[in-house]
Amino acid sequence: MLIAQSMTTFEESAQKLIDKYQIPGVALGIAKDGKIDYENGFGYSNVENKKPVTMDTVFGIASVTKSFTCVAIMQLQESGKLNVHDPVVKYFENFKTPSKFKNKISIHHFMTHSAGIPPLSTLVYANKRSFDEDPSVNDYPGLKISEDEEQGPIDTYEQLLEYIGKQKYELLGEPGKEFSYSNDSYALLGAIIEKVSGQKYEDYIEEHILKPAGMIHSCCSVEDLDGYEDITSLYATRKSESGEEVYEAPVWWKSPAMLAAGYLKSTVNDMLNYAEIFRNKGKVGDNQLLTPESVKAMITPHIECAPGVFYGYGLMLTPDYYGGTLVEHGGNLKAISSLMVVVPERGISGMVLTNLAGVPATTILKGALNVYEGRDFDALTTKKEDYTYTDEQLKEFEGKYVSNEGMSLEVNVKDSNLEFSVPGFIFQVKSIGADLFSAKIKDQNEVIRFVRNDSGEIYRVAYHFRQFPKVEK
Repeated sequence: MLIAQSMTTFEESAQKLIDKYQIPGVALGIAKDGKIDYENGFGYSNVENKKPVTMDTVFGIASVTKSFTCVAIMQLQESGKLNVHDPVVKYFENFKTPSKFKNKISIHHFMTHSAGIPPLSTLVYANKRSFDEDPSVNDYPGLKISEDEEQGPIDTYEQLLEYIGKQKYELLGEPGKEFSYSNDSYALLGAIIEKVSGQKYEDYIEEHILKPAGMIHSCCSVEDLDGYEDITSLYATRKSESGEEVYEAPVWWKSPAMLAAGYLKSTVNDMLNYAEIFRNKGKVGDNQLLTPESVKAMITPHIECAPGVFYGYGLMLTPDYYGGTLVEHGGNLKAISSLMVVVPERGISGMVLTNLAGVPATTILKGALNVYEGRDFDALTTKKEDYTYTDEQLKEFEGKYVSNEGMSLEVNVKDSNLEFSVPGFIFQVKSIGADLFSAKIKDQNEVIRFVRNDSGEIYRVAYHFRQFPKVEK
């Protein structure tokens, strides 16, 4: 088979990354015009029992869930139950933000992460019950938050709204002006879906998306799979005397108030069915899940989230992708690293799922797409030009930047360059523009942008698509 032969170089490169990061299992598939053209299961869904990964192995998909949430919102708009430009206060009388812009924040702003809400610690308390029963929680990368002992679990949308309303923060800007990835916004979209549909989020998604798309092994909770056995085990990484070791960590994190932000489970086969919505103008098989107009709205570049990369509705877009448009979304959560891609103009879709967090799933799938289309595994869409700073100019970036979501970043000048450090990891960056740097972190490309205030001073960083403040110089 010609495709299988041409993918050999991909498989060799992918296996090197899988070995390097000790990823127990990886499922990957590519479809052309709605038919699977390449698929591969690397490693195991359960290492101890040497249970192989298949295209029907159930994994978590994490934040790829956000596109499902937006499909649901667009369906409800089509049925006349809401409008994406409705102000969110229409649905939540008790929605509070410390800003005069509260009444201007719309559903559209939630869908595009442009409401101006900075990262908050909500996710920790929304997962608190799972965290309390999961010994592996301290090994999750980037999760370092000093918990408020008086704050109990956030289990309901009412508790979520109350918690957000109590937080002291400044909006990043007027709604629609600043992009900052917001799990809180998507959690509240789930609440809107429930309010206007009269159904629980998970029931709405099952009835209106999963079933009509033929996603027979997809769900919000693995307990809903009725004895289905091809479900991955979960893994985490911890420090050991020999470096790092991967171990089985069986607790699935659950967050009823955050379902809409990242808690669906699925398979490669099911997700390639789902990707048809964006490849085939809303149609999966004989079922029209969205109108072409709604799909167009979802893959419209509404706001820039990185140089040359934009956010639509629950999807990221690269309009200049080798003559087409790359539609994508990834996800990371405990024991999950995932990515879905679609290139509508060329009829291509792809999905990768893994059972370990913080690993380069994006690099693996984009490498597969590169080789599939005749490019080198590590080909990049854009070439970045060097940008030169003096040591004095570099000192402006120095400081500690902390997100309430658990992320922290320290920046120091070293040998006429910036050195970045996150908990447990130090990396060098390359200047690629004014206040703009690039880095390769765990074999994944990352762009880091600094934000200046009206006085020209750097007071925020945009890192991992989130904006958070400088707290120490």
